[in-house]
Amino acid sequence: MPSLPVLTAFLLLSVAVLLPAVSSAAPENRTLRFNVSPNGYPPYLIVENRKQSGIIWDVMALITKRLGYDLVAEKIPRKRVDEMLLEGYLDATPRAREWTDEPEKFLFTEPVVAVEEVIFIPKDSELTYRTPQDLFSRTVVTHLGYNYPALEPHFEAGTISRFDVARDLDMFMYVLHGKRFDAAVADRLVGNWLLRNEGLQDQFRSSEQNISNVGLRIMLPSGWEDFVGDFNRELSRIRENGELDAILANYR
Repeated sequence: MPSLPVLTAFLLLSVAVLLPAVSSAAPENRTLRFNVSPNGYPPYLIVENRKQSGIIWDVMALITKRLGYDLVAEKIPRKRVDEMLLEGYLDATPRAREWTDEPEKFLFTEPVVAVEEVIFIPKDSELTYRTPQDLFSRTVVTHLGYNYPALEPHFEAGTISRFDVARDLDMFMYVLHGKRFDAAVADRLVGNWLLRNEGLQDQFRSSEQNISNVGLRIMLPSGWEDFVGDFNRELSRIRENGELDAILANYR
């Protein structure tokens, strides 16, 4: 039978071996710093004073709470987000993989929601959209700085005219009140959200055919692999049990 000092040393060593495993599995303080951008991106992210809401925020709040994380909103301008993620000052941001210059540097969750760009047309216009050719000899209002791969060759060739504005709402106002503008290009959910909030939902119709469709995901730096796996499993669960549909319904 081992002596008391030997037995005591053995027990202390056993505890020391077990403690890191327990600590790693359940950290006492888990915080996720999530970018909502200075002005949000309604209806995906809505920033009002110190309160956040929107589709992506509500999904993140639901899932991070279940995974044991404290969700903290950070208002970071788009041009600084990638650098701050890589340097560890920020933990996550909503992003489509297709919108990222160097996606291989980051981790991405499964898509939370589809971002679908469509053509918004005044209700009284005879214009219909099925293919880019339907916009030939027309002028479409677009968002300043945005790229539209399906339409870019036609913009460059001059067969479709492009007019840039800086704000989403302005795109619809220009089409509604400007005689030389025929349609606007916008995300379907964003457009419907703006038109409903402005009381203009009866003034426009949107094309069934889209010009792009990408998945809006959560983008994180390396080191968050376990979180991505846990997030994806919980996202699949709320998609199946109807909780995700309930969140989406609040913003449609």
